[in-house]
Amino acid sequence: MNQMNTQTVQTEEHQNRYNLLQQLQTGRKKNKLSNSITADQKLGYIKDEENKPVDDTVDSFLSHDHDNVDNTSTPFMNLRSRSNRSNKSEHKGFTFEEVSCLHSCKSKVLSCHFSSDGKLLASAGHEKKVLIWNMETLDFVRTAEGHSLLITDVRFRPSSTIFATSSFDKTVQLWDSAKPSKSLFKLVGHAEQVLSLDFHPRKTDLLCSCDSNNEMRLWNINQRSCVHVSKSATKQVRFQPRPGKLIATASGNVVNVIDAETNKPLSCLKGHNKEVLSICWDPSGKYFASISEDSARMWSVSGGECLHELRSTGNKFQSCTFHPGYSQLLVIGGYQCLELWNPVESNKTWTVEAHRGLISSLADCLQTEMVASASHDQCVKIWK
Repeated sequence: MNQMNTQTVQTEEHQNRYNLLQQLQTGRKKNKLSNSITADQKLGYIKDEENKPVDDTVDSFLSHDHDNVDNTSTPFMNLRSRSNRSNKSEHKGFTFEEVSCLHSCKSKVLSCHFSSDGKLLASAGHEKKVLIWNMETLDFVRTAEGHSLLITDVRFRPSSTIFATSSFDKTVQLWDSAKPSKSLFKLVGHAEQVLSLDFHPRKTDLLCSCDSNNEMRLWNINQRSCVHVSKSATKQVRFQPRPGKLIATASGNVVNVIDAETNKPLSCLKGHNKEVLSICWDPSGKYFASISEDSARMWSVSGGECLHELRSTGNKFQSCTFHPGYSQLLVIGGYQCLELWNPVESNKTWTVEAHRGLISSLADCLQTEMVASASHDQCVKIWK
C-alpha cells in the first residue's frame, strides 16, 4: 500500500480561475473576463508530454500527442444542479477544481471507472494491472497481471466490488476488488483486440463487450458464456443508465442504438466526419453524447436526432462524460486540457488545463459528484 495525500494547496492557476468566476457573478464586463483568461492560459502550466516507447501493436487507439491550442474559457452561470447537496451552498457559482492527483504507475493510463457508491476508483492501461483506489484514504492496491497485453477498459459491476477488464489480448476478465490477487475468471471468444465493455445497470449478470473487428458480444457472467454475437460495435459500448433498455455503440464514424432486449438495431446516427472515440449517457438516460477528435455531438434518444454539435477549435477530442452534479454539462477530454460544454448556453467551452498528455478516459460518480480523468501522462486526477 502506498499512502497518498489529497492535494489541498490551490495552485495560482486555480485561484485565478475562481477569481474570474467571482468577477462574473458581480457583473463585471465580459471583456475583462476574456483578458484574464488569456493571461491565465499563459501561466505555462502545460509541458511537453514525456512519451514512453509504445508497442507496434498499439496504433491509433493510443496516441494523438499534438500541441495544445489556446482556447477562450467560458464559465457557466446558469447551470441547474442535479441535487441540493450542502456543498452547493458553499459556492455562489459553478466551480471545477482539481481535488487529487493519483500517480502510482510508470505507464499510460487508458481507462478509469468509479464504483457505484464512489468509494473505489479503478484505473488501468499499459501496465496490464488494475489499480484500485480507496477514495477516502487514497491508498491503492494492484491486481495481479492477469492480462498479457494492455488493458483497454475497466468497469465496475453496479452496486458491487466486482469489476471487469478488456484487453488487447482478446479476453475479458472478471475481478473482485476485495480479493485482487487473482482474477475470478476469463471470458474467451473474441478473435480480435477487445476495446470496450460495460455491465447492464439492472441485469448485473449481463456484460457487453466489443472488439476491433466490429463484433459485439453479450455475456452471461453467471454462466460464463456468450449469449449473443452481432456486428455493431468497435470502439466503445455503453448501456443506457437505469432501465438499460438500450445500448449505444461506436462503430467507425457512426453511433448505433441497439435494443438490449431483442438485440435489434434501432437507429444508425450519422454526422461525425471522423471515427467516434467515446460515448457517454446522461444519468437520466434520455440523451447521450458522442466524441470524435474534431467534434462533440449530443443526441436525443426519443427522436434519434442530433440536438447540439460542438466543433473542435484545434484540441483533438478523445473522451467524454456528463458532469454528475449539473444537467447537460459535458466534460470533454482532449490533449492536456478538459473542455466543459453546456450546449444550452452556447457553443463556447471553458478550458481547464489538466494533464501533460492525452486525456484518454473520463468517469463520473453521482454519489460524490466527482469526475476522474485518466491520461497518458501516467496520472489519474480527481475533480469537483
